[in-house]
Amino acid sequence: MGNYTREEVLQMAEDEDVEFIRLQFTDMFGTLKNIAITARELPRALDNEYVVDSSYIAGIAGEKEPDMYLHPDYNTFTILPWRPQQGKVARLLCDIYRSDGTPLEKSPRYILKQVVEMAAKEGYVCEVDPECEFFLFHTDDNGIPTTLTHEKAGYLDISPLDLGENARRDMVLNLEDMGYEIESSHHETAPAQHEIDFKFSGANEMADCVMTFKMAVRTIAKRHGLHATFMPKPRAEVNGSGMHIHFALYKDGKNIFADPDDVNGLSEDAYHFIGGLLAHSEEMAAITNPLVNSYKRLVPGYDAPTELTWTKNNQNSLIRISNLRSDSLAIELRSPDASANPYLVFAVCIAAGLDGIQQKLYPTKASDRSFSESDQKAMNIGNLPLNLDDALTHFENSTWIQSVLGKKFCEEYAAAKKEEWLNYMRQVSEWEISQYLYKI
Repeated sequence: MGNYTREEVLQMAEDEDVEFIRLQFTDMFGTLKNIAITARELPRALDNEYVVDSSYIAGIAGEKEPDMYLHPDYNTFTILPWRPQQGKVARLLCDIYRSDGTPLEKSPRYILKQVVEMAAKEGYVCEVDPECEFFLFHTDDNGIPTTLTHEKAGYLDISPLDLGENARRDMVLNLEDMGYEIESSHHETAPAQHEIDFKFSGANEMADCVMTFKMAVRTIAKRHGLHATFMPKPRAEVNGSGMHIHFALYKDGKNIFADPDDVNGLSEDAYHFIGGLLAHSEEMAAITNPLVNSYKRLVPGYDAPTELTWTKNNQNSLIRISNLRSDSLAIELRSPDASANPYLVFAVCIAAGLDGIQQKLYPTKASDRSFSESDQKAMNIGNLPLNLDDALTHFENSTWIQSVLGKKFCEEYAAAKKEEWLNYMRQVSEWEISQYLYKI
């Protein structure tokens, strides 16, 4: 994205024959929302005069003041390349403000900005690199998404086995047309599963990128007659989709995770950052893994983490050390999935790592093997929450998570997710009753 002024945005819109602009923002759960305006109204939008009724927007709704103002971020102006090339459509990502000019503290984009600013005050710059996985499935004759696919491709396979290759290529090209740097793309382990990777970037910019990425992937997939889903575990018999996140931490322009004299090549700050992620992983799980379905992915046997351990190559460990060269050493957190709100995920993860540095938290001993239940008990090694209900218990009991996200936000988020869990349990109970009645 660029570093634009108000006048430059107006000029670009005129030069590029932009007729519609989408003013976009995210709700509490990372769902992208927008209102569309014509180019004639763009000056008003850039002067922060556009209002949305927040009454029906999760996590944004104001109890006494439903009207919220959209403040476009000029730097996020970009043309949507899949829209018509005459009378083009552009978008601007927006922050949410009250009528008195103060930012809405519950806005996910604001929450992440606050964490990044907190890190900057301590002299830290954190860059992130998520691995976004997704499935491309067929739709039925009525255009309804299914979980069906004809392909049998596996990890790094090519066409003709990889039937989604053309769609994935178009996704990459469209994202690059929007100004995003794509590092690589490939077929993943499961049939119809794909991954597109970005280059390291600042957390604020990368969260914007992930939101744009998900919009682009779904749109381009539909043009190819497919349905793109970021559901963590759409099919029980194959690997699920994660959003592994690589973190690199800099101070005075230097990667502070690396120490060539250490047996693992890690600095004290790196150990503490890992310790912070491990210490807060259970509290963060309701954010990093926000769906009932998220916990169907986090089971042994499907290259997903379950143990609160760190390693260089154990697939069951929560944290892995990646890019072992000292100039590019990164810490990879393997639990998040792309159904999560990237603004919140990056916020809690960075805050957890920095808390580990501040509190000088040390992780458990690294291991390149999975532990038995007795080993885990003897070494005091825990597991990720078993389900969303378990995760919400940790979330609600955490004063630390409230200090990062805000008490009001946490209360509203927990209430919404509890209702989601209860609805799931009602459906399970109804199914069990139906099965029992059928048998008698």
